[in-house]
Amino acid sequence: MVTPRMKNALSQYNSVSVSTGIEDATPHRLVQMLMEGALDKIAAAKGHMVRSEPAEKGRFISWAISIISGLHSSLDMEAGGELSQNLADLYDYMVRRLGEASAKNDPAILDEVSSLLLEVKSAWDVIPSQLEAENRQAAT
Repeated sequence: MVTPRMKNALSQYNSVSVSTGIEDATPHRLVQMLMEGALDKIAAAKGHMVRSEPAEKGRFISWAISIISGLHSSLDMEAGGELSQNLADLYDYMVRRLGEASAKNDPAILDEVSSLLLEVKSAWDVIPSQLEAENRQAAT
């Protein structure tokens, strides 16, 4: 089920990059799309940073912060327990570091945040195959 918080988070990503596929996407795929969007925005911000384009750097960092904040707000803290709390803490850290990257004009911090988010995304990406394997095993 797509929650209002998830729809709000997606609007941060959807407004420019993706319009097709969102309506039919599963909640799992929507989160993947948000993570992909944040990674894209961080990469773009880094490019603007190294080219000394502060306005565009700031715009893309703000966009990435909005997407990551959307991921944070879509966490179900009750159902997710410790895992949700750990992700919430990590998302908070990423947002703080993105702010620092912008203030210090430090592309290494952007790389750090990208690496952290890519690690979360990699774990998230294997969920469908794990569920499929569990369903096959349960059917036998």
